[in-house]
Amino acid sequence: MQRDLVEILVCPVTKEPLDLVIDALDPEDENEILQGHLYSKSIDFKYPIEDGIPNLLPPEMQQAENL
Repeated sequence: MQRDLVEILVCPVTKEPLDLVIDALDPEDENEILQGHLYSKSIDFKYPIEDGIPNLLPPEMQQAENL
């Protein structure tokens, strides 16, 4: 996920901006986020970023996906 994409992403539930937490960057491109999460303060939920792909499914759908 490109770092500047965060500027246009919002929480799918509240439509509020998300905070970015980076765990791993691409060593060849510091603007490419490989691992981390996007945090929604208002619902206290972390949307994971895995292999550079943010999962912005609402919390209920992510929990059902993990069953």
